[in-house]
Amino acid sequence: MAPLTNMHGVSKTITPITCLLPNAQNTFRKGQVVVGFLGSKTKKSSESDSIHTTRRTAAISFVSLILTGQFNEKISLAKDNGFWIEGPIPEPTVTNNIANEKTGTRSFIKKKLYMANIGAKGSVFRIKKYSFDLLAMADLIAQDTLNYVRRYLRLKSTFIYFDFDKVISAAPVDDKQQLTDMANKLFDNFEKLEEASRNKNLAATQACYKETEVMLKDVMDKMTIMYKTI
Repeated sequence: MAPLTNMHGVSKTITPITCLLPNAQNTFRKGQVVVGFLGSKTKKSSESDSIHTTRRTAAISFVSLILTGQFNEKISLAKDNGFWIEGPIPEPTVTNNIANEKTGTRSFIKKKLYMANIGAKGSVFRIKKYSFDLLAMADLIAQDTLNYVRRYLRLKSTFIYFDFDKVISAAPVDDKQQLTDMANKLFDNFEKLEEASRNKNLAATQACYKETEVMLKDVMDKMTIMYKTI
């Protein structure tokens, strides 16, 4: 094996090409050396040029077939298999009275999030899961991390907001008002917490989060019951 010196002056020993390529003895004649790293071709024959050109042409043709979708029928029909969304991401909406009465929305909502339809029970489970995630956010709250607190809150609370709407719609009539009141109380608190973290007010964020913890625990308990009811 011959040493190879790279641009940094470090000498390395490389495995001969004949050990890496099958039938390499038939491809290169004795005395022909090809360096494919940072070196250059010391010797070149028309036979090796032909081989490299053929391989390069075949590789380009193969990639072109894949990119244009003309490789086979399955690839060309892939857009119809139900896993792709053509056009803009659909914006979720709510049908129950859980938006802010003054703004008609909620300040913490993060737009352009795709929410797959996982059914009422799936929404119940996700509310409980994301409420638990927000309860674990206590250790993240500090003066230099309030920006991350706000981002994390917006992500989780957006899903909770739209999931709550689905749960209220699917809940028995006797439970709808209680769930609506619980949701509005929680989301009013989310807006206060989002505003405090956006203003970099650590004291207000910590105080508001203490109220949030109590509400989230109540929501998790309620979702445990609703999972059996819906």
